[in-house]
Formats: sequence, structure tokens, C-alpha cells
Amino acid sequence: MNEPVALRNGEFIPQSELTIPVYDTGFMQGVTVSEQMRTFHGVLFRPEQHLARLQNSLTLVGLEDQVSLDRLGQWASELAARNHALLATGDDLALALFVTPGPYAPMAPQGAHGPTIGMHTYPIPFHQWVDLYDHGQPLEVTDVQQVSANCWPTELKCRSRMHYYLADLHARRNDRAARALLLDANGFVNEASTANLVIYRHDEGLVSPPREKILPGVSVAMLRSLAEEARIPFIHREVTVDDVLSADEAILSSTSPCLLPVRSLNGHAIGSNCPGPIFAAALQRWSEQVGVAIMAQARTFAQR
Repeated sequence: MNEPVALRNGEFIPQSELTIPVYDTGFMQGVTVSEQMRTFHGVLFRPEQHLARLQNSLTLVGLEDQVSLDRLGQWASELAARNHALLATGDDLALALFVTPGPYAPMAPQGAHGPTIGMHTYPIPFHQWVDLYDHGQPLEVTDVQQVSANCWPTELKCRSRMHYYLADLHARRNDRAARALLLDANGFVNEASTANLVIYRHDEGLVSPPREKILPGVSVAMLRSLAEEARIPFIHREVTVDDVLSADEAILSSTSPCLLPVRSLNGHAIGSNCPGPIFAAALQRWSEQVGVAIMAQARTFAQR
């Protein structure tokens, strides 16, 4: 099998050669904005939305005039096409895109300057969640809180994720299969680690935490559009732990798995059945729109 290619600062290179200097600001200070995309049939899913979110992140860290969004889109599409050709028929890729401010001046060689842009792909790791489609994801609330918007804006998608790492580490002390559900300083639900959380209640419909408190997820936007097509209300409001525990269903949305049902929170089952009918209907409709049977694909390629 041929080696996949990656991209560094506009140049396609063998993926094994994708590195950044140890003096890069992304390495030294963790200042890295990023996007994570996936393909269906080798075509990137909603790249315009991902790139628009990236543009906002670049603006927040002062790099909006140093990176061309059009070029990023062209490079990403070409990278996905080239590497998808190396996969078995029916398989798909994840694509990671990152931008750093470039050299960290106190440690960099004289004259080094300009942002670092990188992209790489990898086969979607279906094995990590294929069983969760049928059995659901357990969640645990820990003492690790979501980062305050006073530290960095909620809409900034970045690689500074120590809080996710620590929250998941603590969650797995209670349940080795769990991932963390993060609360804010006032005890309201924000997000799971690397995923948006939406609950379903018969009397309200789908409920998401307030927009200003969560990352504007491309996948949760897709879920909202599916709900609108099915005439299911989709609202934003403060969500408590008790709201989640008493919900009829809870659903995680993120790029590669698209949607996952939540089985329990802090060891307490959510709803009477997992997966529930709202999750099942949404994933089925998502599959129809992208022309890929999402669960079947995961089962087929989980053991690649």
C-alpha cells in the first residue's frame, strides 16, 4: 500500500515527514487552532461549515490575514481525494487540519516567521465506537470543569484540551468505558469531551445547552436540520444534570461517529431504551442524506 500524503505549508509531502519544529508556538505553548473533518464516499462532509468555523478561530488568535481559506479548502479536498484512493472500497477518512502562529520567538532561530499550516488524514477508527451504536456511551460528571469563556472564547476550536484529558481520566476511574460530561462553574451542563450533548424530552423535543456556552458543532447543526425536517422542536436552554438524568434520550454528536446514544450518566440509566427511537431515526436519516449506511460502514471496517 502506498504511503498517504500530508500537507505542510502548502506542500504535499509523505505523511511520515509531517513534523513541526520543537520551537513552534503550537508545541511550546499549545497555541493551535484546528478542524476535524470526515469523508463520505471520499468527499469531505460540509467543508464550508468547518472552514467558516476555522476562519472564526483564526480571527480570534489574530491569524485571519495570514491564511487563505480558499487555499485551505482546495488543499483539504485534494488531500482527501488522494488518500481516499488508497483505501478499500466503502471505507472513509478523517482529516485533521491545524494552524499555529509559527515560531515561538524566544526560542526560534533568527528570521523564522509565519504561521505553520498542516493537514493529514487517517482511516476513521470505527473500532473505537462501533459497539456504542448498539449499547450506548456511559458518561460521568467529574470535578474538572469546562474552560471558562474568560480564558478563551467558547467558539474557538483549539488543541488546548488538557481539561478534556483530565476529565476523561477522572471519569474512567468510576467506569473504564465512560467519558466525561463537563459542567460550567455554575453547575450547568456544557459538553462532553470532544462532543456536543443534546437531550430529548417528550414535552420539549431536542434540547441543547445555550449556543454561547458550547462549541458550534457542525454535527449538532446537522442534527438540528434533521430535527426540523422531522418537525421535532430543537431548543437551546440551560441544561442541568437532573435534566439529563430524567431525559427520554441523550445523544452525543461529533465529526467521525456523527451520532452516538448515551446509555447512562453517573451509573444511572437514561430513558427506558438505549438506543432510543429519536437517535435511531436521526442516524438513519443522516445515512440517507450522505448515501452511506453509517452503522453498517462502522461494522464493516472496525476490524480493518
